[in-house]
Amino acid sequence: QVQLVESGGGLVQAGGSLRLSCAASGRIFSNYAMGWFRQAPGKEREFVTSISWSGDTTYYADSVKGRFTISRDNAKNTVYLQMNSLKPEDTAVYYCTASPSAFAIRNNRTDSWGQGTQVTVSS
Repeated sequence: QVQLVESGGGLVQAGGSLRLSCAASGRIFSNYAMGWFRQAPGKEREFVTSISWSGDTTYYADSVKGRFTISRDNAKNTVYLQMNSLKPEDTAVYYCTASPSAFAIRNNRTDSWGQGTQVTVSS
């Protein structure tokens, strides 16, 4: 199993930007697709985005398409989530995840999770 540690969360005003990072250790990072989920208070965890091991394939939830960008650096064992034009409804704990397939992550078939990082967007 791969170990995941998220960072980069914080408080930002609506319209602002944040970049989250997820550092991986354990199994070979480049063998894994990576992704991000989020969970707002009182709501279920939801898919945000995923990226294939090569970086060639990405998936995005409709709610973040055009505003968020996922990327990865296999040399640094790190995946990033650039979040622009943030909205108050983006407020949530963001979780990094790893799986053999970006498509599987999009369909919530993943079982390696980080501890989460809080993102709060004020209006």
